Amino acid sequence: MSNVVVLDNGGGLIKAGFGGDRDPVAVVPNCLGRPSSSKKWLAADQLLAADFEIAAVSIRRPFDRGYLINPDLQKEIWDRVIGSLLRTDPSTSSLLLVEPLFNPPAIQRATDELVFEDLGFQSLFVADAPSLVHLYEASRWTADGLAAMAQCSLVVDCGFSFTHTAPVVQNFTLNYGVRRLDLGGKALTNYLKELVSYRSINLMDETLIIDDAKEKLCFVSLDVPKDLHLARLESRCNFFSVDYG
Repeated sequence: MSNVVVLDNGGGLIKAGFGGDRDPVAVVPNCLGRPSSSKKWLAADQLLAADFEIAAVSIRRPFDRGYLINPDLQKEIWDRVIGSLLRTDPSTSSLLLVEPLFNPPAIQRATDELVFEDLGFQSLFVADAPSLVHLYEASRWTADGLAAMAQCSLVVDCGFSFTHTAPVVQNFTLNYGVRRLDLGGKALTNYLKELVSYRSINLMDETLIIDDAKEKLCFVSLDVPKDLHLARLESRCNFFSVDYG
């Protein structure tokens, strides 16, 4: 097993694993949750357990608008992920941490303290998502392809709180060309909560339920007119099957 721990620390999800592995070991919510029937806050895989009561859950997130604002809360979540899911000792491991672009210096210092003083990792390498995506895609380019010769790409990183478009040249993100849009998966979750609440059951406080439905049912359309046409046809078929048998 590699002694390099990889954490893609997003505002909505944490993807955790080891360097060299194809897939992450764990993909869990980056938050603490407490059911209304309990006084105990649960983290990571505990929120995905089969016996976890997903309704009426209070949520606390260490991230706000894409940036870490509560290192103590983040430490609780990392303790659970690293200790119970990865089952590794930070004192004998290095950490590859994926952080958002333009992370303020104060948050960088707080992260360093969390990694070295609180968790005790040997070393830390911080990367941004666009450069890692570019590096991954570059490994699949053919030697005589246009992208391989240019060594550049445009990466669209759609996260929980925002969307970045970033030009990457030879694995370096050109910060002056990055554009940020304060729109991400959180906005879609809130929109779905409103749709369901106004049309059926009030789910405005049921973030985990809507998140779970969104992850299982939603997708990114590559042909919007075609998919809208298919959706209309399907809705008509469902209408006739219900009303007329």
